Amino acid sequence: MADTNFDVIVIGAGPGGYVAAIRAAQLGLKTACVESRETLGGTCLNVGCIPSKALLHASELFEEAAHGTLAKWGVKTQGVELDLGAMHAGRLEAVKGLTGGIEFLFKKNKVTWLKGQGRFTAKNRVDVAGTEYTAKHIVIATGSSVTPLPGVEIDQERIVDSTGALELQNVPQHLVVIGGGVIGLELGSVWKRLGAKVTVVEFLDQILPGMDADVRKEANKIFKKQGFEFRLSTKVTKAEKKGDGLTLTIEPAAGGAAETIEADAVLVAIGRRPNTEGLGLEAAGIQLNKRGQIEVDHDFRTGVEGVYAIGDVTPGPMLAHKAEDEGIAVAEILAGQIGIVNHDVIPSVVYTMPEIAGVGLTEEQAKEQGEIKVGKFPMLGNSRAKTNREADGFVKVIADARSDRVLGVHIVASVAGTMIAQAAQAMEFGATSEDIAYTCHAHPTHSEALKEAAMAVTGKPIHV
Repeated sequence: MADTNFDVIVIGAGPGGYVAAIRAAQLGLKTACVESRETLGGTCLNVGCIPSKALLHASELFEEAAHGTLAKWGVKTQGVELDLGAMHAGRLEAVKGLTGGIEFLFKKNKVTWLKGQGRFTAKNRVDVAGTEYTAKHIVIATGSSVTPLPGVEIDQERIVDSTGALELQNVPQHLVVIGGGVIGLELGSVWKRLGAKVTVVEFLDQILPGMDADVRKEANKIFKKQGFEFRLSTKVTKAEKKGDGLTLTIEPAAGGAAETIEADAVLVAIGRRPNTEGLGLEAAGIQLNKRGQIEVDHDFRTGVEGVYAIGDVTPGPMLAHKAEDEGIAVAEILAGQIGIVNHDVIPSVVYTMPEIAGVGLTEEQAKEQGEIKVGKFPMLGNSRAKTNREADGFVKVIADARSDRVLGVHIVASVAGTMIAQAAQAMEFGATSEDIAYTCHAHPTHSEALKEAAMAVTGKPIHV
């Protein structure tokens, strides 16, 4: 008979859950992880972060070859064709390798995979596929799923969510993206590069809600230059299939006359919501807040003894790396150690071209807290970016006016996702803008733009 008693049971094997399970096992706790998918890794590895980045990279390569970018560098190509099947195969290969890698790590660290849907039967008991398991500690890490839009029914053929957008078997002539956030812009970028006309319909008056105002303005300008069409302050009220096409009914967000848009594919990307249905939370005595999330304290404890929650089911940004850090921290807490996540220093990245990244406070948020200093440096003044013909964007450093401590960094650049790591680490150690400005940066690199932006905080950049 299988052992049904554990020190820790983690429900969910996404970035938060699988990391929590591995770390708990590494720390000597008898650990099981519940997952109903056929593969580990959750949304991120199976149908989110990883496959989307594979398509983003592949579509960038195609665009460089097909649209004359390589020719400008003296690399002449003829008869460039898109093999979408091969592109999808590359995406699936990446997913298979990484999800299989997690399964290997489970075996290596002796984590038991409980295959099936997990449901609480009591605060310390979970039913999985008809078998009841008990644990001293249970960690909820069930992630999130796509928020539906009333009047627009997803069929994963012509009207798709982020998962379906990865599986399109043909390049749409006209793709309408509902939602101007991270997911909509990333996946819209993929199909735009491959030849689709892309129209983004956003309820708010700017794309990338929540990001720094300068970043949103710059991104809007860059994407328009790339050929995106934006319908801002606009809502979609209905989507109807008509023959091989689709008709969307839209109207001003504030109310007004309706009009229609014709398309042959629609991507619904208006956000995500916590996965809590079917968990039997009532049996454990757990209540949700008004946003459907599980509230936790500094140590990820719910209001029920022995039950913890991490990742997208809890308040905060729905980011894989936030969940991973929380997974490590909660496992260390359960093992009697100190586990800490600094939620004030969680970077976020939009993997378009150029990339967009930020960490800490926006300028608007920082101003609400007191007097600040701001330094900006254009990528046009960076030698490596200019040499690579990647001159769009800038780096922005926000610092406290009195202490000079860095409060936020925002970057629009081809490698912004990599550059933001230095900013996050500097902020984690309480760095000032002067600390960054007087740190020697290798030349020529994109990262020199961060140094110059830090120098600009005191009005003394060199190359602008």
